[in-house]
Amino acid sequence: MMKEEWEQALEEAVGQEALLQATFSGAKGSAEEEGGLPPRTVVRPVRLKAGLRYQFEKHYPTKVLHENVEPGDAAGRMAGLLRAGYRQALVKTKEADLQVLISKKGKAALLRKPPTGKAAADAPSHDRMKKRVLTEGEAPAFLQELGILTREGKVKADKQDKYRQINRFLEMVQDVAAELPTGRELTIVDFGCGKSYLTFALYHLLAVEQKRPLRVIGLDLKEDVIAFCSALAERLGYDRLSFQVGDIGQFGGLEQADMVVTLHACDTATDAALAKAVGWDASVILSVPCCQHEAFRQIRSEPLAPLLDHGLLKERFAALATDAARASLLEAAGYRTQVLEFIDPEHTPKNLLIRAVRRRESGSAAEHRLRKWEEYRRYRDSLSLDPALERMLRSAGRLPE
Repeated sequence: MMKEEWEQALEEAVGQEALLQATFSGAKGSAEEEGGLPPRTVVRPVRLKAGLRYQFEKHYPTKVLHENVEPGDAAGRMAGLLRAGYRQALVKTKEADLQVLISKKGKAALLRKPPTGKAAADAPSHDRMKKRVLTEGEAPAFLQELGILTREGKVKADKQDKYRQINRFLEMVQDVAAELPTGRELTIVDFGCGKSYLTFALYHLLAVEQKRPLRVIGLDLKEDVIAFCSALAERLGYDRLSFQVGDIGQFGGLEQADMVVTLHACDTATDAALAKAVGWDASVILSVPCCQHEAFRQIRSEPLAPLLDHGLLKERFAALATDAARASLLEAAGYRTQVLEFIDPEHTPKNLLIRAVRRRESGSAAEHRLRKWEEYRRYRDSLSLDPALERMLRSAGRLPE
């Protein structure tokens, strides 16, 4: 049987060791747990002591599983993913970006675009240091202007933690970049952007390196910080990156946004940002919560009295309880959520990131929303919580009845 064009392209990418990354997504009725087809699978070459392997990274809602595959089997396994139910694949190679689209009738189309991934001489080694999105020695102007790198491209000694944080953030963005719409300009909002290290990094990755048409809006309450960021964006020539002074709850003027970022917005300001993201039907949400005071005041549970009687333990538990509620509410509102480690705990105690990706509407998605809503209600009532995010989403009609 003659192989289709997209199958041959996969075999060539693997056979020539040109594959940089392949992302498979869009499966109908994808499995929530291990065993079925996960919502997303990412394939990357890795260099182990045993030689070149292709790592299949299976992204389920609550966990990520890894499997290393021999080069001779990799192309066939990737082709099998598309036959098993994935409707699209973005395959990045050294020579081109290949997009495979499967129609409802099972007909495949292959699109070729200029490469956006960085070609590497060798696959990243998982037996040694993890490859970063931004590598030392390269010197993006924004990192120099923000004082992270020297003019020679070296990371300053007192900025190592911030450099790691930026790389970790960009890794998380890259993992879900395929979920963003194509064929039009993207709108991204960064609530509580502060000095905007990550805002500039996000713009650099998507607009400068990946050449995506987009506009990014940063919002913060501090006028001097916004003035600094606006001047830097102009100096760098980032003409689609703008900054505004304002409060998250009062922010308006947008009918939709494709990605919403909220980092360290205090207490219910995080909830206001999440509610706006859901209201815009944002495809991707990235949130690092901060200062969860609301749950600390509300939480009650007789069985947990030994824990809640101690202020320090209660504070830590309330923070985790709040983030669990937020993740569950986003699931009930139609998102696939993960709670991930943002940067290593020794660098900051605020190290959890909620990543949410909008689910495609389907019968199984609606059933999932109802199930998660019921789970959330039992959880909420067991702790006597009345979360701000629930009130906001309910008033907007974004939760199941």
